[in-house]
Amino acid sequence: MNLEMQQFKAEFFKALAHPLRIKILELLADGDKSVNEIQSLAGSEGSAVSQQLTILRGKNIVTGTKEGNRVIYTLRDPMIVDLLAVARQIFNNHLVETINMLDKFNDDKESSSN
Repeated sequence: MNLEMQQFKAEFFKALAHPLRIKILELLADGDKSVNEIQSLAGSEGSAVSQQLTILRGKNIVTGTKEGNRVIYTLRDPMIVDLLAVARQIFNNHLVETINMLDKFNDDKESSSN
């Protein structure tokens, strides 16, 4: 069971490992959208958006529902929003650590030149 869980996590994170896929998920975190809406908001070509949506659908991260001649995409699990928020917080923590290291480096540099 543990190996199955690790395999699921590896595949799940591999599916997220593309900047445009992350952008699509962030857009869908704000609500369901069509391919055209995602394309417009992401500022990306339709073929690139469609390709990334296909990957996200294949990994059951998003779902698509046909409405007339449009497909509306939705996050399959609302916990994705939490995951994206946690990833943002981890990034911010790393950024703070980097800034602190830079400040310490600059302080040490100033001390040694005096």
